[in-house]
Amino acid sequence: MAEQQNTNTAQGQNKGQQKEQDLNQILKVRREKLKTLQDAGNDPFLITTYDVDHHSADILADADALMEQTVSIAGRMMSKRVMGKASFCHIQDKLGRIQCYVSRDDLGDDGYKAFKKMDIGDIVGIKGFVFRTKTGEVSVHVKSLILLSKSLQPLPEKFHGLQDTDIRYRQRYVDLIMNEEVRTAFIKRSQIIREIRKFLDGRDFMEVETPMLVDNAGGAAARPFVTHYNALDEDKKLRISLELYLKRLIVGGLERVYEIGRVFRNEGLDTKHNPEFTLMELYQAYTDYNGMMELTESMFRHVARTVCGSAVITYQGKEIDMEKPFRRLTMIDAIREYAGVDFDQVTTDEAARALADERHIEYEDFHKRGDIINLFFDEYCEDKMIQPTFIMDHPIEISPLTKKKPGHPEQVERFELYINGWEMCNAYSELNDPIDQRERFAAQDANAAAGDEEAQHTDEDFLYALEVGMPPTGGIGYGIDRLVMLLTDSAAIRDVLLFPTLKSVKE
Repeated sequence: MAEQQNTNTAQGQNKGQQKEQDLNQILKVRREKLKTLQDAGNDPFLITTYDVDHHSADILADADALMEQTVSIAGRMMSKRVMGKASFCHIQDKLGRIQCYVSRDDLGDDGYKAFKKMDIGDIVGIKGFVFRTKTGEVSVHVKSLILLSKSLQPLPEKFHGLQDTDIRYRQRYVDLIMNEEVRTAFIKRSQIIREIRKFLDGRDFMEVETPMLVDNAGGAAARPFVTHYNALDEDKKLRISLELYLKRLIVGGLERVYEIGRVFRNEGLDTKHNPEFTLMELYQAYTDYNGMMELTESMFRHVARTVCGSAVITYQGKEIDMEKPFRRLTMIDAIREYAGVDFDQVTTDEAARALADERHIEYEDFHKRGDIINLFFDEYCEDKMIQPTFIMDHPIEISPLTKKKPGHPEQVERFELYINGWEMCNAYSELNDPIDQRERFAAQDANAAAGDEEAQHTDEDFLYALEVGMPPTGGIGYGIDRLVMLLTDSAAIRDVLLFPTLKSVKE
């Protein structure tokens, strides 16, 4: 058995060495081809422009109208079949692939020889006319062909593609070349964001930009990244949310504002979390969290219908119905339904902690009744929220920027939308009482002193803005990446981030 294992190991090492030698030979040959071109005065890297008037998908979609018409295309050569005096190749551009017919009679001896020396991965420009082959495939009959850029690295083997997940994320540019479904997902991501903007523009919202480097990273329960600004010799933080600056704009009278941008949270990596991600927050004066629920439900339904063709979608084999009215459920009612615990009957911090001990739910010493309620929801309810559900009326302890619910001072007017067991957004009737807000910040400062690394801190400038006066306001934050995951049927957040965060590779 040991001898067999040693033999297998040796064979594996030999295969690896042979593969490396083959790659080195390919790299050598490609560089030699480039030098030959440069020595002959045909350096492709000196070409600066090429006129493109059609793309592959447009030609395929409108083939009858374009038949026998001259087109100019450009893209990457993904396959090549040389057959004596005539050959076929496939060119891939931003919209897909199209077959091209190349012959010596059209290009001449020198032009055809140059084509035969081209490699898979080279970027070329082609002029020719549209026709159908004998098998009926829409193709371009090439009349002229030029090398626009030489590929010095071979693409992955065509039948197996680029499958190693880590390499796919690190070399996203190759992933986009080789995997059509990846390109499609990112095209759809752009469509989703465009439709969100169109929806909000239709409701008279104004898009704005606010600082990424801040003194006080507030607006969410998260640990910030800290950096140093040399010019001012001051430490700064990368923003963890967009909230506090956008609310300042409401104070300034802009009334309806939103921002789509990156935020940064010093937390772990998993299928739903990346330390930098795209957040959208919007704030609307003279409405509350009920207005935010109506806006959210309408926007999600609109985006799904427009981008996916229906608001009933399939995610990882599960049907998600966004056509039906979204369910509305208080956090306490959800816990009562899924955990069998009625927190309306648990009125003290001590009783809540005792209940957590009984159910083996871990908590921190500084956690109060409201924190325990939230932990119960996370443990028993969150993953049950498959169909769209608004979870409402959170405990005040976990909602320092939210208005109290009238008649229920221990709760606030807040909701989170859950779909597929994920938190999709977080919304408030915004707290605009500066005295109450100062007290809430003080409680957060106390939590920070007790060891809560995600606690917020008093922001004096924001408090001053509230003292100037902020109207009644509804606000909400959306995790754009999770929405994209849902609408593209992507299993992990890394699949919808062009360049996700990865551990550095040591040289």
